[in-house]
Amino acid sequence: MTSLKKGISIVLSGAAGQGIATVEDFLVSILKRSGFNVFSTREFMSRIRGGTNSTQIRVGEGNIYSYSEQSDIVIPLNKRALPHLNKYGRINDSTLVVGEAENITSDIHLPSNQILEVPFTGIAEEVGGRIYSNTVAVGLLAAVFDVDEDIATEYLTERFESKGEDIVKDNIQAYRQGHEIGVSKLVERIDAIDVISDESVRDHMLINGGEAVGLGAIAGGCNFISSYPMSPSTAVLVFLSNQSQEFGIVVDQAESEISAINKGLGAWYAGGRAMVTTSGGGFALMVEGLSLAGMMESPMVIHLAQRPGPATGLPTRTEQGDLLFALHAGHGEFPRIILAPGTFEDGFHLTQKAFNLADEYQVPVIVLTDQYLMDSHGNIPVLDLSDISVEKHIQKTTGDYTRYEMTNSGVSPRGIPGYGEGLVVADSDEHDEAGHITEDLDLRIEMVDKRMKKKLELLREAAIPPEYVGPEEYDALAIAWGTNYNVVVEALERAERDDIGFLHFKQVYPLHESVSQYLNDADRVALLENSSTAQFATVLLNETGYKITKENCLLKYSGLPFSVEEVTRFLEEL
Repeated sequence: MTSLKKGISIVLSGAAGQGIATVEDFLVSILKRSGFNVFSTREFMSRIRGGTNSTQIRVGEGNIYSYSEQSDIVIPLNKRALPHLNKYGRINDSTLVVGEAENITSDIHLPSNQILEVPFTGIAEEVGGRIYSNTVAVGLLAAVFDVDEDIATEYLTERFESKGEDIVKDNIQAYRQGHEIGVSKLVERIDAIDVISDESVRDHMLINGGEAVGLGAIAGGCNFISSYPMSPSTAVLVFLSNQSQEFGIVVDQAESEISAINKGLGAWYAGGRAMVTTSGGGFALMVEGLSLAGMMESPMVIHLAQRPGPATGLPTRTEQGDLLFALHAGHGEFPRIILAPGTFEDGFHLTQKAFNLADEYQVPVIVLTDQYLMDSHGNIPVLDLSDISVEKHIQKTTGDYTRYEMTNSGVSPRGIPGYGEGLVVADSDEHDEAGHITEDLDLRIEMVDKRMKKKLELLREAAIPPEYVGPEEYDALAIAWGTNYNVVVEALERAERDDIGFLHFKQVYPLHESVSQYLNDADRVALLENSSTAQFATVLLNETGYKITKENCLLKYSGLPFSVEEVTRFLEEL
């Protein structure tokens, strides 16, 4: 008998092309419509066929938006699935394995009370063909949550009505067959799940990381994207291309990343609001264009979705190893802003804000996400658009306009060609206030001070403060940035420690002035990061002078995200 409490973790595993994503989308959709909080995340190999992939779906109350080692129900879709999951400790004595007999047979010994054989393929063939196996599986799992059949029927009709009435009918029949087995054989194998549906969740939106960043770009006024596809960042390019007609976005799949960023700079020069989306290797090719943005004082928004490197590394896995690369990329010295979303909501709001920041301060803004965010999926309340505005800072030029006018703030009035009487000159060489090439070395110093010192001071003043979670007073302070937000919050709840505070950074450069006080108030400070070198500790040291010891760092660089269990263990010992 498997005992389940405030949530359940369902893991599907098999080869690419076996329909794991189809089951995930179907199950997550009908559970959300039934009022259950849902979160799913994928790990997969960079192969078209032959590798072993898995998707974890968590259903529960409260904060469940993190990866977990726990697998309450596992559905193996091929013979390699169980060994794959077992290798990474995702099967234990409370796991119930449900599936075809041939897929359960392996070197892993499981007692009979942990196995439920279900002939998905045979049932599907009776309905109309093997293609319906996944629908049978969803019907079986839906029985655990007593999903109203009308909700499933509505979903299947919406999804398959374009394929014809018979396809819809057969899918509904397959779902019913699976549901009947679930009621008669699966539900009795697990204890009652203490998860109460919430009416308000029915009105939530389902979203993934790529959609969150893409929607943020639309809300930020993005009207041009030029990128070369690269996992895991491509989801944003695909999303914006699908929305391009409705929102007036010019989408360009460039021939290279070098071309992409330079087209983006051209778009900003002409008055557009451009974005590029890429990953580590692509960002490396964009570096010269990044420096060009620095010299031109051009706005630019770059979405950098991290994956393990160097080189191709693990292209479909996750890591936070590009932070210092994003911070130091480019020749010469010029300011930049680096934002790091921690949640789906952050993915939207920070990307939206990136366009306004880039426009106001005329600097590149990097939105630093990772594969974990891009390939995760969950429900959130409908996004709050009340404070959303597209803030444009373009000025109409006069005849005596100078593009790089010396100002006290370091930010010069930005004109664009054709809007006013002035001439808008831009050059990659050092230049005078009008934008013309110069080798006046005294003027060079003035220009560097304008671009670098004055503007960087402004950026620090405008920095987003870190979010603090925890007691008013604390002995220990846990620090994380980017997508480790939810896993630390859930782990703190599990650890039940009232002496640990959590400081999460949505902006990782430059840092807000409040950071030093948080650090100084703690007896000990710990860092959690998906890298091997604790890169954010270096940022903290450089920005505040505070040093975090290696002994107080929890680092993970296997390509998998932190699990809530390993973070809980770390906090319990802190």
